[in-house]
Parts: sequence; structure tokens; C-alpha cells
Amino acid sequence: EVQLVESGGGLVQAGGSLRLSCAASGFTFDDYTIGWFRQAPGKEREGVACISSSDGDTCYADSVKGRFTISSDNDKNTVFLQMDSLKPEDTAVYYCAAGNRVVTTVPDEYDYWGQGTQVTVSS
Repeated sequence: EVQLVESGGGLVQAGGSLRLSCAASGFTFDDYTIGWFRQAPGKEREGVACISSSDGDTCYADSVKGRFTISSDNDKNTVFLQMDSLKPEDTAVYYCAAGNRVVTTVPDEYDYWGQGTQVTVSS
């Protein structure tokens, strides 16, 4: 059974940091790209960052470049999203997902999804 479990969300003040984790199981981790996405109330789900587990290639949305860093621990089948200089507009439910086609922030390219973790940034 494929599982993606997010953790690390919470409430933080603007300018603060959080580190999200995505623990994956039930598939060949090294064959997949893992992406982070977010969805705020009333808005569409948007891609935030992604990383190829095979070669470490990464991608980022323009809105988070220079503030967020995605990394992977292949020995633990876990992907991290380090979020610094957080802004109120980063408030959303953050999801991780796995796809085995391309390195992209397009949600339709991902097959498996976690349940999400809430991130709230206060002003």
C-alpha cells in the first residue's frame, strides 16, 4: 500500500521557519519525483517544489524561490521542505505527492498524495 505521510506543520509568525517532512512507503522511492503542493481556502492547489529521488534534480515555484529548500534522504524514503522567511500568504494545507514521469510542479503529473499538514503564518 502506497503511503505518504506529512508532518511538521504548525503556527508560526511571519519571518519564521518550519520544516515539513514527507515519509513515503509502498513504492520504489528512487524511481519517483516527490513534490510539495499547497492549497489555501478558496484557491486551487499549487505546486511549491519538487525533487527527483533518482538524480536530485529540483524545481521550485517562483513564489518560494530563495525561501524554501527541498531535500531528500533516500535511505529513509523521506523528503523535507525547509521553509524560511515565511509570509502570511504561505498559509495553506501542504501536501506531498509522488509521480514517476517528470520533474514538475504540475499536480496532474502526480499519482499518489498524502493527507496534508496545515501551515499557518500569522502577521
